[in-house]
Amino acid sequence: MCRETSRSQTPPLVGEPPGGCDPAEGTDLEYHGDRALAPGLLDLAVNVRVEPHPPWLADAVTTGCARLAAYPDATAATRAVAAHHGRPPGEVLLTAGAAEAFGLLARAVPPGPAVVVHPQFTEPERALRIAGHHVHRHLLGASDGFRLDPATVPADADLVVLGNPTNPTGVLHPVADLVALARPGRVLVVDEAFMDAVPGEPASLGGRGEVPGLVVVRSLTKTWGLAGLRIGYVLAGEPMIAALHLQQPPWSVSTPALAAASACTSERAGAQARVWAVGLDHRREALRQALVARGLRCVPASRGPFLLVAVPGGRDLTGPLRERGIAVRRGDTFPGLGSGWFRVAVRREPEHAALLAAIDAVWRQPAS
Repeated sequence: MCRETSRSQTPPLVGEPPGGCDPAEGTDLEYHGDRALAPGLLDLAVNVRVEPHPPWLADAVTTGCARLAAYPDATAATRAVAAHHGRPPGEVLLTAGAAEAFGLLARAVPPGPAVVVHPQFTEPERALRIAGHHVHRHLLGASDGFRLDPATVPADADLVVLGNPTNPTGVLHPVADLVALARPGRVLVVDEAFMDAVPGEPASLGGRGEVPGLVVVRSLTKTWGLAGLRIGYVLAGEPMIAALHLQQPPWSVSTPALAAASACTSERAGAQARVWAVGLDHRREALRQALVARGLRCVPASRGPFLLVAVPGGRDLTGPLRERGIAVRRGDTFPGLGSGWFRVAVRREPEHAALLAAIDAVWRQPAS
């Protein structure tokens, strides 16, 4: 059983669904956006870039596939990731996506008081609960834009987990607020799966090896459209990396995935990611303005490749949008949100136009 606290008792804004949180047993922590998909639906539910892979990335993966007869060797990829973040290779562990990293962490850290800051990606809490940790949900409030006040996080937590920028809110927490959560004896896990969607990554802690107990989890599957390949990594002190490695099965990361890791942390990849992130900022803002013009509410200042949308009156639009061929991510499977919320991936103008047309059709209809 998890415990829950809210940051603030401030009432929700007029017309905004209340924050709140379902009991642990009432939240489907295994639900992810891909479960909203079906043949014929426009996918705005999954936050993975769907554009064609750049030739250099496709070539790297193809070259990796040519070495499938040999067991994977993570040495070169580990060095590439380490150089990208200015850290020694001993402070890097390649993983089969960020999801594997959360499972390794849950097993490597002795069970004890753990705080998961919600709403956020549910896989960390799920992994912690399976491993026997006592999970405390710390809920951020919609009324203040889901902003974190580090002083409100329970002081007795031996493990704190939060995202930056956070999925599904898109909030980018300041570095100072995150560092304020660190202390000797505490493991601070920051999920930076979407950090490369922020131009220049100004709030990344990937290079901050001096912060006590800090563990940064990164993913290469989002920006580079590699969800099916499963590639991510952990940045932490050498003792933590060693503890995680003991929990990881041999050859966990495939040779093509390792080749992708080297390619996606190169200088060329970084330059292209920054260009893409700047374009994402413009497309996200255009979509936000269009949604707000229709009377919907969006979490302000989202920095992820998505927007979290609130429907006045708490009406659930996911079903009506699905009937019109649009798949968006349900909000009620994120602790702290309800059915009047949905998350929508930022795509390009044609996809946005289809979404807006569907919203015009369903939102103008009276709720049944």
